[in-house]
Amino acid sequence: MGCSVSCGHGYERPSLRRATDHLRLATWAPPLVAFGVVLLVWELLATHERFLLPTLGQVGADLTGHLGTLLAYGGATLAEALPGVAISYAVALLLAVGMDQSRLLTRAVLPLAVALNVSPLLAIAPTLTLFLGLGRAPKIVMTAIITFFPALINALAGLRSADPKALEVFQSLSASRWETLWRLQLPASLPYLFAAARVVVPLSVVGAAIAEMVAQGSSSGLGVFIEQQSADAQLGYAWAGIVTLAVFGLVLTALIVVVEDRVLRWRGFKQ
Repeated sequence: MGCSVSCGHGYERPSLRRATDHLRLATWAPPLVAFGVVLLVWELLATHERFLLPTLGQVGADLTGHLGTLLAYGGATLAEALPGVAISYAVALLLAVGMDQSRLLTRAVLPLAVALNVSPLLAIAPTLTLFLGLGRAPKIVMTAIITFFPALINALAGLRSADPKALEVFQSLSASRWETLWRLQLPASLPYLFAAARVVVPLSVVGAAIAEMVAQGSSSGLGVFIEQQSADAQLGYAWAGIVTLAVFGLVLTALIVVVEDRVLRWRGFKQ
């Protein structure tokens, strides 16, 4: 009996390790292969079109040689991106709560949100700069505008995703709107809110960089750096700035995924 148990354990461990290794491979292999293909195509294009695209070696050299400068400019961009996305997310969630409770508010706000989403940033930037000055404020507001619509739509969809049968139970218990929102709708909307965060948080970094390019009086940030280097035909430096933006976006996305996994497991969405 003891032999059978020990033998059973002996056979379980290698199989568990193989399953774990297979899961890790299945998780990391596809993005690594995709990145490898993109980098290969990039290098082939750069080799034949050196005046249009720098080689990976040139971008890597410029990135490592000016890492401190890039991080300093990147810090300025994050100082605009994170407050902007926080403002847009908070406003979107509040509006979604109101729209879920009022069809009239939905009919009033949704067309305005769509119009704001499709408005060209170049048309908005001068007015914001005129009202808010030449500092970070107009770039924060422009970042909030860029990230607002996806946050609003996902928040509204999440609030309306609550189980209808559970809603009936709350109504039968004479629960208030606040109790229904707090105990049922907001917990049910968590997957949608995190899905929105995975979109809008990295988008905020790109939005802040674009705002730096179009806002008058910008003197810091990766958008300014990329624009200046492109104007001087320093493609390696410009792409080093773009790579820095991409890395910031990936890191922020990874942090959101980690938080999402823990919160959703705690709330029982994942086993």
